[in-house]
Amino acid sequence: VPGSAAQRWQRGLAMGAEAGGPRDSSPGQQLRALFYALPPGESSFRTVEEVPDYVEKSIPFFITFIGLEFAVSWIQKRKLPGRINDGISSLSLGILSRLPDVLFRSIELISYIYVWNNYRLFELPWDSPWTWYLTLLGVDFAYYCFHRMSHEVNILWAAHQVHHSSEDYNLFTALRQSVLQKYTSWMFNLPMALFIPPSVFAVHLQFNLLYQFWIHTEVITKLGPLEWILNTPSHHRVHHGRNPYCIDKNYGGTLIIWDRIFGTFEAEDAKVVYGLTHPVNSFDPIMLQLRPLAHIWNTFWATPGFCNKLSVIFKGPGWGPGKPRLGLPEEIPVITGKEVPFNPHVPAYLNCYALVHFAVIVDLYTELLASVTMLSQGTVLMRIGFIILSLASFGLLTENKSIAGILEIIRCLVFIGVYKLGYFRSNFSFLGYAYEV
Repeated sequence: VPGSAAQRWQRGLAMGAEAGGPRDSSPGQQLRALFYALPPGESSFRTVEEVPDYVEKSIPFFITFIGLEFAVSWIQKRKLPGRINDGISSLSLGILSRLPDVLFRSIELISYIYVWNNYRLFELPWDSPWTWYLTLLGVDFAYYCFHRMSHEVNILWAAHQVHHSSEDYNLFTALRQSVLQKYTSWMFNLPMALFIPPSVFAVHLQFNLLYQFWIHTEVITKLGPLEWILNTPSHHRVHHGRNPYCIDKNYGGTLIIWDRIFGTFEAEDAKVVYGLTHPVNSFDPIMLQLRPLAHIWNTFWATPGFCNKLSVIFKGPGWGPGKPRLGLPEEIPVITGKEVPFNPHVPAYLNCYALVHFAVIVDLYTELLASVTMLSQGTVLMRIGFIILSLASFGLLTENKSIAGILEIIRCLVFIGVYKLGYFRSNFSFLGYAYEV
């Protein structure tokens, strides 16, 4: 959509926004944005170009809260809230899910602005508190609908299951996202484009996402009366559980009222065991993204009958011929309390190696985001390709797979070559020699 507001908004974010671009927000505002606590007077904007990138500016708070979670967990239980292998896997999946945004503009905003420009029925005032609160409800209800469909439609679940694949539950898990999910979620927001201005929608789309970060933790127990209205860590722990009582419950994003209204609410009861009912048993981010699609493909061709083949795609992941749409509850594996998370033995030095090299890739990834508008398309593609290769290699290393050593030697040789040729740059120039070593 040449010259569209979506393009101008994206360019403004990338170039740091001068006059007419996104407004800067204070650290206090960013912190409150993380909890959906910025009132209409502080988060209403006339145009999309003025809307801050709240998500990008919240990265320091993500890091701070992850450190705080580790400290509180150690004080409470004398143990850390996660493992190195699972944490690297979650962060790898988070980076992988964001790489398409380096190449393509946000499909959620572009589609929304297109419908707004061409098909809107009427225009609510952008500066009205009523519009702000209506959008809060609209975005959250759209998320509930999409989230529920992502559990009840197999092809959508193939993307969303990535977020549920961790057997740990911590703030790293919040960053474990699918590459493909955003290409189906956008359509659930389009009815709002008939009357709600894009600038208001762009704010709440970010707030709804940010709110869901802090609820991925075990260090917060119950929040009293807030549990009746808000989605809380307790409610969301149930959603991530594979206990039979947890399956397909608590789909809300910010509010839990939709689950209470539509009968999908379940309070936390027995100790929650996290992950998929049939664990994937892998830390390889590429395999975690693609294996469910391969399973659907194989099941599609192995299932007789055209209608049954369509059911493989559009009914629930537990469906089979002769079963109800969402499968049989009695086929959900029983939880004994003795489940052991997938945790292959890896020497301590190998974990340290993977952690150090992953930190290097995070540095190169953030530098890519900062300089993408100044790079040629070939350079951007090469950097993305190397990041994907690295994330796959780290996944295999943390599984102690035999092929990991060969792949890692190739990866390091490629790194030395492209780094010496100047195709990679670090945010910290003084580390250049250390990286080569």
